[in-house]
Amino acid sequence: MTGRDELRKLPSVNELVSGVAARFENIPHKVLVEEARRLLALLRTALRTGEAAGVEAIDTQVQKAVKAILQPSLRRVINATGVILHTNLGRAPVPLDNSLQGYSNLEYNLRTGRRGKRDVHVEALLERLLGRGGIVVNNNAAAVYLVLNELAAGSEVIVSRGELIEIGDGFRIPDIMARSGAILREVGTTNRTRMEDYRAAINERTRLLMRVHRSNFRIEGFTASPSLNELARLAEERGLPVYEDLGSGCLVDLSPYGIDEPLARASLDAGASLVSFSGDKLLGGPQAGIIAGRPELVQRIRKNPMFRALRAGKLTYAALERTLRLVLLERFEEIPTLRMIRLPASAVRLRAERLMAAVPGLAAELKPGVSVIGGGSTPQQSIPTYLIALSSQKAVDLERALRLNSPPVISRIEDDRVVLDLRTVEPAEEPELERALQALS
Repeated sequence: MTGRDELRKLPSVNELVSGVAARFENIPHKVLVEEARRLLALLRTALRTGEAAGVEAIDTQVQKAVKAILQPSLRRVINATGVILHTNLGRAPVPLDNSLQGYSNLEYNLRTGRRGKRDVHVEALLERLLGRGGIVVNNNAAAVYLVLNELAAGSEVIVSRGELIEIGDGFRIPDIMARSGAILREVGTTNRTRMEDYRAAINERTRLLMRVHRSNFRIEGFTASPSLNELARLAEERGLPVYEDLGSGCLVDLSPYGIDEPLARASLDAGASLVSFSGDKLLGGPQAGIIAGRPELVQRIRKNPMFRALRAGKLTYAALERTLRLVLLERFEEIPTLRMIRLPASAVRLRAERLMAAVPGLAAELKPGVSVIGGGSTPQQSIPTYLIALSSQKAVDLERALRLNSPPVISRIEDDRVVLDLRTVEPAEEPELERALQALS
């Protein structure tokens, strides 16, 4: 049968809609019509080009398309990869309390009955945690742009060559600096930059000394760079501000858990005029960029016209306020990211043993391994853990079966075996994971 014959046999839009309408009584008629038209057009094109061999029935395709509309695209998944800040899975799992529904006092002062500012919902908490107030934008890339645009547009910013980093999705410090209008003045070399390099580069066009934390890589060996205290003294001597982009934004000392990461407050106490960092990395909150430091500089940045374009919304403020309050009260177990980092390997092992015992038919073994923080944070640093290693002839098929589970279980393949790390699985999710594993056994 030719493609032309097949084209003649295709149903009309009305016939196709009539055939599937009974299955979707709550779907508007026009939605069914549009899906039928779209799929018929695709099928006609495929028949004309000879690419329609083996295609499933058109009414089945329409049903699948409508079901796909009903299925949310953004879904909860079980993260069993052991990567705590998994960029593809939304980084930090946010500690929500679901109390903010309907209207809110986002920009309304309840005491005076007049318009207020959204900054107040986190400003006092930042003041207590950092010793300085701050403002919030939608991510740290926006924070970097805003600081450079306000403080140095049309002028020079001095940065060490060893700090001209690139983070995920092609974000590069030189590129964001160019977009901000600031002029990059590189000093030193990739591995060694001295105070003399900064001192010699300062001129009448200099407006800012910038220091960038290498949050996603390390340089080791024959290296040197001035301390933040030294840069701050030079900046004060020349009447310039010092800005440090911290990236990951650590507010809690994680050194007892084997994680070496600078603290935002320590940078400010060491003399940084401003710092910026992410809300959804080591802070453990929602995606946000936080700018904190000297009040007069923060207020200048807040008045920048781009602040309104880059500011955060009410859902971000609600989640960030809760996260900061939990940090202040040292209720770290209620912040999933910090709880996962602090979880000892022995506790992961006990949970894994219980899960394996609950699925006796599962072909698996328990073995030591490592978890990582991820999200462009803490390079070359890992946390000891225990892994459930699943036995299968084809690891890719097993990984796919877990990924297509409801809810999806995201695992990783290591040494040709699918492995699950319960460090990043919430205890409340274990029954769902157990059912997914039972389906495999």
